[in-house]
Amino acid sequence: MYAMTPPFSVSSRLNPPPFLRIHPFFFSFFSSSSSSSSSSSSSSSSHTQPPSDSNGIVLQYLIDTFQLSPASAVSIMANRRGLKSTEKPRSVYKYLSELGLSDTQIKSAIRNTPQLAFTSIDKTLKPKIEFFQNLGLVGSHLSKFISKNSKVLSCSLEKTLMPNIEILKNVLAKDKCNAGLPTVLRRCSGILMRSPDKVLSVNISYLRSCGVVDYQLPMLLKRQPALLITRESRLKDFVSMAIKAGFSINSRMFIHGLLSISSISNATFKKKVELICSFGITEKECMRMFNSAPVLMRTSIDKLEVGLEFFMNEAKVSKSEIVRKPSCLMHAMHERVLPRYRVLEVLKSKRLTKKLPKLINSLWKSDEDFLDIYVRRFPDNMDDLFEAFRGNSVGALQPEELAT
Repeated sequence: MYAMTPPFSVSSRLNPPPFLRIHPFFFSFFSSSSSSSSSSSSSSSSHTQPPSDSNGIVLQYLIDTFQLSPASAVSIMANRRGLKSTEKPRSVYKYLSELGLSDTQIKSAIRNTPQLAFTSIDKTLKPKIEFFQNLGLVGSHLSKFISKNSKVLSCSLEKTLMPNIEILKNVLAKDKCNAGLPTVLRRCSGILMRSPDKVLSVNISYLRSCGVVDYQLPMLLKRQPALLITRESRLKDFVSMAIKAGFSINSRMFIHGLLSISSISNATFKKKVELICSFGITEKECMRMFNSAPVLMRTSIDKLEVGLEFFMNEAKVSKSEIVRKPSCLMHAMHERVLPRYRVLEVLKSKRLTKKLPKLINSLWKSDEDFLDIYVRRFPDNMDDLFEAFRGNSVGALQPEELAT
């Protein structure tokens, strides 16, 4: 007869394969459950019990495969105490992998939404994935979307996802083939997870009541979708701030002011107003600046300070001109403003032109147009002008000097 060999040698019992090794974290649960007295077992039966040691292999699989923390693994298994097989999480891993998700992306998706590991593929996952694919999220875009926003897969397809998408489609009605939808979803997946009747519809109706017309809503949706799912009270605060900043409801600029104001805190807004006013500009003039160039509110405080310091103190641009054309403060100082300022200073010092253009007006020209008009026009001085443009001329204002 053939000799029967034991399935594990002595050494294998001492050092079992990885799938049989139980994380030390679980021993506290197992030992506590085994040491509890029989008298207390009946009184505690109504409370959630820690998973039994029969869950050990599944728990360890969740930790090893998806890098869940022991606490997260135990929590997700709390209602699955009788589960002994890793078949479900293995099939979910395989399905996501076949969709094109990398190992790292799958781990990220499950860490964000651990219950996803036990979701039915045919009944739940596949219909939702196909739903997003039909919206234009395919290939690498789909993989990135799922890895970062896996919580949307836990939402009801019929009650939440589909109604919200219908609302978004109505907003983007003129958007051919829903081309803007994937962009909106990638920028703010949370727009799909709120109650469609209590959040998205309510906020859109409120904005329409403020004079935001239908052709402006797609711009708002693409640029700042999170604004449409903020609390209604918070949205009303933003509208109130926009009105105080001088933006009139029903004006075309109102939506631009709302976008800028909602992207910064009230404290930051006040600091920017105080900074601008410290250069002799009144608060009323400051509001006029914001009205003509709403994006100015999103310009950093440091950039505003450097710009105001340069234009008013170095370039001697009048306050009234800055108030009229505040967009000059948003141009890149080192790449655009200083090169042109240096060229105009050379033209002025050499008296090469009778009518010297204003610095602010020159900022709107492209580099090629600027060089054609103010550098190449003067072949005898072209070398000096080019050096000034590049910042190599003697006495030219350098970025380092501006900073000091």
